[in-house]
Amino acid sequence: MSDKVIVALDAMGGDNAPFEIVKGAIEATIEQDNIHVMLVGKESVIQTELDKYNCDKSRISIVNADEIITNDEPPVMAIRQKKDSSIVVALNLVKKGEADAFVSAGSTGAILVGSQLIAGRIKGVERAPLAPLIPTTEGFSLLIDCGANVDARASHLVQFAKMGSIYMENVLGIENPRVAIVNIGAEEEKGNMLVKETYPLLKNCNEINFIGSIEAREIPYGKADVIVCEAFVGNVILKLYEGVAGALVKQIKEGLMSTPVSKVGALLAKPALKKTLKSLDAAEYGGAPMLGLNGLVVKTHGSSMSKEVKNSIIQCALFKKQNINEKIKKNIILNDTE
Repeated sequence: MSDKVIVALDAMGGDNAPFEIVKGAIEATIEQDNIHVMLVGKESVIQTELDKYNCDKSRISIVNADEIITNDEPPVMAIRQKKDSSIVVALNLVKKGEADAFVSAGSTGAILVGSQLIAGRIKGVERAPLAPLIPTTEGFSLLIDCGANVDARASHLVQFAKMGSIYMENVLGIENPRVAIVNIGAEEEKGNMLVKETYPLLKNCNEINFIGSIEAREIPYGKADVIVCEAFVGNVILKLYEGVAGALVKQIKEGLMSTPVSKVGALLAKPALKKTLKSLDAAEYGGAPMLGLNGLVVKTHGSSMSKEVKNSIIQCALFKKQNINEKIKKNIILNDTE
């Protein structure tokens, strides 16, 4: 397998496109010399941004795409009608094998729909989940699924658990990752119909280290490495997580600046506080991979700055190096068909 990693990057997607997207691409190629980024979007706009930087651009190329899919467009219709959009063109590069991965901060709906329609799922994978890393007091956990498959079935959640375990063990280096299902209590008999149906399947699954149920309040304390749920629950957890983190950071900053004494204390506490706040920064972890596809798709926040874009691109390099798709085929599909 070649060490070179080619990433198709949606240069027109997100609130800060194209300037932060292009900057992130440049930072990624500077940090790792095996990465080549294909910036997909309006060529003249991208070139104008690239011209602002005095650096080696030999590992950055431009693929023209004249259309843009916005957040307010119906995803299925947009994917089918806007064939020359940055999302569709980039996904076709992955489908044809011209790119190893696709990264975008654009329309979540269009990315989820387009990824499954164009790149397609690995044979045997029932659903492709979106799986972001979330910070905890112990480091981070993988939340799977958080937006791709509302109204999932028990068999879907079992596959999510397997794919999440493979990702955490091979990409993040967590040996025998602990898997838990989101529930309203620790007892096995608790939960809605989906949880009650899924629990025994996970319990009897030899390919994962299932530790039982996890309540939402336990998630920030790192009680599990892979947190399994259907997308509606996962998305609510993720959005609440981000909102509470933002509110706490705001209140801490306001409190530290409220009096002359607290300002002195803030100066003394600044190094430790900076380290703590860094651990809560989503940009440190890259984007959310969509697992189980033919190729890799990574969705970054719509508000992504260059750091998150850079880390998402580097995340793709690690994904390819660890040959995650082949491991999913071998460890999930073969086991499911035995």
